[in-house]
Amino acid sequence: MISTLLVANRGEIACRIFRTCRAFGIATVAVYSDADADALHVREADTAVRLPGAAPADTYLRGDLVVRAALAAGADAVHPGYGFLSENAGFARAVQDAGLVWVGPPVKAIELMASKTRAKELMAAAGVPLLAPVDPERATADDLPLLLKAAAGGGGRGMRIVHELVDLPAELTAATAEATAAFGDGEVFAEPYVERGRHVEVQVMADGHGGVWALGTRDCSLQRRHQKVIEEAPAPGLDDALRTRLHDAAVAAAQAVGYQGAGTVEFLLAADGRPYFLEMNTRLQVEHPVTEAVHGLDLVALQLRIAEGEPLPAPAPPAPHGHAVEARLYAEDPTHDWQPQTGPLHTFHVPGEPGLRLDTGYTDGDTIGVHYDPMIAKVIAHAPTRTEAVRLLARALERARIHGPVTNRELLVRSLRHPDFLAARLDTGFYDRHLDALTTGPEEDGPRRAALAAALADAVTRQHGPGPGPVRLGAWRNISSQPRTKRYRTEPDGTEHRAAYRTIRTGPVPETGEQVIAAGPGRVTLEADGITHHFDIAVHGDTAYVDTATRSYTLTALPRFTDPTDRTEPGSLLAPMPGTVVRVAEGLTPGAAVRAGQPLIWLEAMKMEHRILAPASGTLAALHAAPGLQVEVGVLLAVVQDVQEEPKP
Repeated sequence: MISTLLVANRGEIACRIFRTCRAFGIATVAVYSDADADALHVREADTAVRLPGAAPADTYLRGDLVVRAALAAGADAVHPGYGFLSENAGFARAVQDAGLVWVGPPVKAIELMASKTRAKELMAAAGVPLLAPVDPERATADDLPLLLKAAAGGGGRGMRIVHELVDLPAELTAATAEATAAFGDGEVFAEPYVERGRHVEVQVMADGHGGVWALGTRDCSLQRRHQKVIEEAPAPGLDDALRTRLHDAAVAAAQAVGYQGAGTVEFLLAADGRPYFLEMNTRLQVEHPVTEAVHGLDLVALQLRIAEGEPLPAPAPPAPHGHAVEARLYAEDPTHDWQPQTGPLHTFHVPGEPGLRLDTGYTDGDTIGVHYDPMIAKVIAHAPTRTEAVRLLARALERARIHGPVTNRELLVRSLRHPDFLAARLDTGFYDRHLDALTTGPEEDGPRRAALAAALADAVTRQHGPGPGPVRLGAWRNISSQPRTKRYRTEPDGTEHRAAYRTIRTGPVPETGEQVIAAGPGRVTLEADGITHHFDIAVHGDTAYVDTATRSYTLTALPRFTDPTDRTEPGSLLAPMPGTVVRVAEGLTPGAAVRAGQPLIWLEAMKMEHRILAPASGTLAALHAAPGLQVEVGVLLAVVQDVQEEPKP
């Protein structure tokens, strides 16, 4: 019987596992890096053990330190969560060799599925449908497009799509480098890339007594950088025959490796409806809550019971009920190549409603750092129908209060309401086609009125103090009738807005025609064209966070006059985020010719590589980046001089 469990992970998944442990009466142990010393999962654990250092390679990926921590804390079992060491057979073996219970599949099953190339050979023998592999050295134009994938990992790392044969060598090098950095194994393989394919997976749960459950399907087609963004269960639009075929293939895959515990068999569903095996994840999936909601199960509880030697509670799983949708809330900017964002999370609140679930590793006041995945939380909605679940989730995200780094929240809301998503026209190219439309659009009055509300709230605070209540309009001082102005920049798009109003004895009068109904330091009410609009305002430093019933705005207050010294040399390449330079383009030295869009510098941050591209064709005038250099946001990496520019005297 497990009495004390160490979770060899961090953040949201550690907190989620602790929740089940508390319900089971199991004591919990957290491990943490120096960067996570004050993290929520550390605060929620009964005991916590420090892993010195900040980088994953020095902490959460050090299996020897994790095992030592478990023994030191008196744990008798280890749960790996997902990511990090969760699919590392050597770590699973070390846990068991130390006399600890491994809450995961057998070591042999992990080994057989750890390499996607070996796994595909095994699945072929088990009769599971597969895509034929392609030898990158012998690939021709007829094989395009190709998908390069890391054999030893997942999560989109070490993965590249190749559309032109001339790009294959460079993309192969990049995929190999990223796979080596992420997994310590640079093996990369190639297979045909199925365009307009759906990513559909089957959750399996197996015990040590021969029982295997296929717990329905999930659709995970909405992805960015090959990482999932929105998932749902059951996968919509599958007929009974296809669903049965997927279930049977998943069970056959689990039986072929003698599987035990929770696992996921992933398939690519081609446009013609044919399924192809992608991989088997020998761990709990990020998106497991949608399966839990639909089947009324706690998968972590089942993992614990199976690890203790119990059989599955019934020959067949519970029947599914309703529909569940999950959205991953990331600290990232979808409008700028999905760049991860960092900084303090001043406020984080998702409204609690029946049918909603929040899994997170953050709370108010926490800081989102540079070392780990930028996911803030998963928001899950469950309802009797898909339409109701989608509507519930979109509204919950819309009403959430998230004050801090830029997030993908608005993208999630728009995605859930997009006609293709609502009609279940799903495939992995969704964001390739729709990203521009989802991240832009006419919204003339919203940001402008938000800026006006922020300016009025600021004026109230300056005149009457930061008290919580609204200020009586007649209490405004009768000052000069000259217009008062305040400038704001909306984030992350950088659009500037000028808020202007005059003050009379009865209160402020905006130049743009709105009527001020009430104004306080934290709430402003405006009326425009007979419609009342409420704005909630929270200010942190120079940033105002303005929340309405349907949108949220982040506004940076600008000085009245532009600082003439605040200029950047044209062609400057600045670090878009904190990170480490992992490589520069071959032969890149000052004086070298570069072409517009050419990758010049590779920056690693939050477990992903980010390419810094030449803004224009020209000459590299300066290079300040070198492999291994750690940089902060805004650091000058290089300067490209446009060929059209006159040389400087």
